[in-house]
Amino acid sequence: MKRRFFGTDGVRGLANVYPMTVETALSIGRAVAYFFRESRNRKHRILIGKDTRRSCYMLENALVAGICSMGANAYVVGPMPTPAIAFLATSMRADAGVVISASHNKFEDNGIKLFAGDGFKLPDHAEIRIEELMEQDLSHVMPTGANVGRARRIEDAQGRYIVFVKHTFPKDLTLDGLKIVLDCANGAAYKVAPAVFEELGADLIKVGIEPNGININKDCGAMHPERLSQLVKQHGADIGLALDGDGDRLIVTDEKGNIVNGDHIMAICAKHMIENKTLNYNTVVATVMSNMGLEKALEAMGGRLVRTNVGDRYVVETMREKGYNFGGEQSGHLIFLDHITTGDGILAALQLLAVMQRSRRPLSELASIMEDFPQVLHNVTLQEKKTPAEIPGLNELQGKLERGLKGSGRILIRPSGTEPVLRIMVEGEDHDRIEEIAHTLAEHVENNA
Repeated sequence: MKRRFFGTDGVRGLANVYPMTVETALSIGRAVAYFFRESRNRKHRILIGKDTRRSCYMLENALVAGICSMGANAYVVGPMPTPAIAFLATSMRADAGVVISASHNKFEDNGIKLFAGDGFKLPDHAEIRIEELMEQDLSHVMPTGANVGRARRIEDAQGRYIVFVKHTFPKDLTLDGLKIVLDCANGAAYKVAPAVFEELGADLIKVGIEPNGININKDCGAMHPERLSQLVKQHGADIGLALDGDGDRLIVTDEKGNIVNGDHIMAICAKHMIENKTLNYNTVVATVMSNMGLEKALEAMGGRLVRTNVGDRYVVETMREKGYNFGGEQSGHLIFLDHITTGDGILAALQLLAVMQRSRRPLSELASIMEDFPQVLHNVTLQEKKTPAEIPGLNELQGKLERGLKGSGRILIRPSGTEPVLRIMVEGEDHDRIEEIAHTLAEHVENNA
C-alpha cells in the first residue's frame, strides 16, 4: 500500500499547509488512540512531546483533542528531545509516544512521528493501519460521558530524563576539568542538555538556549557547526557539542575547531567498545552514506561495517534483527542500543566524553583513527521522478565505472524521496578520478532521462 502521510520519519511538511495541518494532527490523534484501543482492553495513555517551533502549540492541542475524543488519556510534557519521549513512553508504560518536530528542518516546517510503548518507532504495518484509520469515519466508536479521555501535564518529565541519561555515563567518571561549548540549536534540548553536562561537572559555555519559536536551527546547532568551531577556539575549549532541533543528532568539534561528524564518532566509540569487548559481533551498522574511511578504520581494528538504506529507522531495524548494539549515520544520529532505542545526541555525547576521559587523549588525536575518502556529490534534476533502473544504460555504466575503481572506491546513485532528483555520490582515493566519474554519470543521466 502506498502511503499518503508517513515517510521514513513520520509526517513532515510546511506547518499549516496540507498535510501538516491541524486537521491532520486531529486525525492522527484519533487514529493512534483507536489503534491502541483495538489492541488492549484498558484505559490508554499516549505521551506527547514537542520541540520549540511556534506551530507546535496548534498541533499539540489538535493531537490532544483527537486522543481524548477517542477515550485515551493524553500526557503532555512540553519541549523535550525526541529520544526523551521514546524513553518516557517506556518508563511510564504508555501505549505510544508522539513527537511534534521537524528535527533539523527550518522553523516553518513541522512533523509528527510516533513511537510504540517499547520506545521503538512504529513498524510499517502499524503506520499503514493508522493511515487507514485516518481516512475512516470513526464517529460511531467515539465515547461519551466519563469515557472521554483526559489530558494532563507531566511536570517532572525533564527531571526523569536527565536522571536517566546521566546514568548512562560511567559512575567512576566526571566531566570535572573539561571545558565544553554546547549548542542546543534553540531546540528541544535547550533546558535538559545544559543540566546534564553541568551536573556531571563540565565547565559549560552555552549557546542556542534562547528559543523564540522561529530561531530553531537558525545558523546554529548540528546543521551549522561553523559557529561552534569558532567558539571552541575563542574559549580554548576541549570540545564543542552541537545538537539539532529535536536533540537526536550530534555533531562535534575538536579542541582545534575541526568538525567531527558521525562517522568519526562511530569509529572512536567502536574502537573503545571493541577493546572492552562490548561491541556485539564487532560490528557497526551505518547507512550507504557513511564514508569508506569508516569501513577501512573498522577493518583495521578487527571490526566490520554493515550498511543499510538512508535513515536511522533502517539502522535500528537492522540492529534489532541481527543483534547488533551500535550504529548510526554520518549526519550524527548515533544509536547505542544498550542504553536507548533511538538516536540521542546527549547520550551519544556522554559516550564520546567517557572515551576522552578514560583515554586522557584530546579529541583531535582520537578522531585521527579514521581518514575520510574524498567524496563527490552531484544532484541531477529530472522532468519526473525516476529510479536509476528506469534510465537506459545507467546501471551498466555504473557497474563498469565501479569495476574500474578496483575496490578503492564506490558509487551510489539514489532518487530523492521528495523531489524529481537523482543523487549521485562517488567516493574514492583519487579526487580527480571520482570527479570525472561523477561528471560522466551525471551527463549520462541528463542525456538519457
